[in-house]
Amino acid sequence: MSGIKTVGVIGAGQMGNGIAHVCALAGYDVVLNDISDEALSAGLATIERNMMRQLSRDLISKEDMDAGLKRIATASSMDPLGQADMVIEAATENREVKEAIFRSLVQVVPEHAILATNTSSISVTRLASVTDRPDRFIGLHFMNPVPLMQLIEVIRGLATDQDTYDAAVGFSERLGKTVTNAEDYPAFIVNRILMPMINEAVYTLYEGVGSVTAIDTAMKLGANHPMGPLQLADFIGLDTCLSIMQVLHDGLADTKYRPCPLLVKYVEAGWLGKKTGRGFYDYGDDGMVPTR
Repeated sequence: MSGIKTVGVIGAGQMGNGIAHVCALAGYDVVLNDISDEALSAGLATIERNMMRQLSRDLISKEDMDAGLKRIATASSMDPLGQADMVIEAATENREVKEAIFRSLVQVVPEHAILATNTSSISVTRLASVTDRPDRFIGLHFMNPVPLMQLIEVIRGLATDQDTYDAAVGFSERLGKTVTNAEDYPAFIVNRILMPMINEAVYTLYEGVGSVTAIDTAMKLGANHPMGPLQLADFIGLDTCLSIMQVLHDGLADTKYRPCPLLVKYVEAGWLGKKTGRGFYDYGDDGMVPTR
């Protein structure tokens, strides 16, 4: 773990900029990579905004913030990742996309570098198999939003060696996170439990058992959840929820994981949740308005 000084993060979106944020505050030099310059600019703006929130709540000092922001460099090509000791992929939850990234990544990263994926459901072993270093490949599943959530699921692939696992645990703990070990089975622990609950909430809506408001209110007040399952789905992204349910359904071959047709329909419509302005709620000028 002491050998990790520079961390590459691939993907400047919601997860990637959060990972870059916590790595920089923990003292790592960070190379934030994305194919889009616009995404990189937006990611940096989000990091600064979120650090300002932490500063306003006395969670970090002004010195911490200034030093953290200085540690983050951006890159729209993979070449600067050649200096990284660890690279964390945080691209969209799509196996083909992730595999293409890792095939390109191994052409530039140094031989000693650890490769990690932030996948929330896809087989770590399968992603590792397209690289030249399955022994130095591991799953690091951060929770969203990364700066606030305390958990990291650490997932070994079939070939992951002990040194890589130990380095990943030490790295995660330096970020101030709590580590839980998950075996490399579809959706790991958190999403294996969480996503079927969200999918069942969508079925409850689909079958007319309750409205969006009724379902979310029932789970907030009846189960003491901080956020209703449909609002949470919007926050995660309905495309991500659907992708994870498809991985569960395909990987475990059990009908209880069949994605709800209404979830499929929302994704087909481009109603992906908060990031697109509409999902189970409409996030317009009138605030959160249920769409059903």
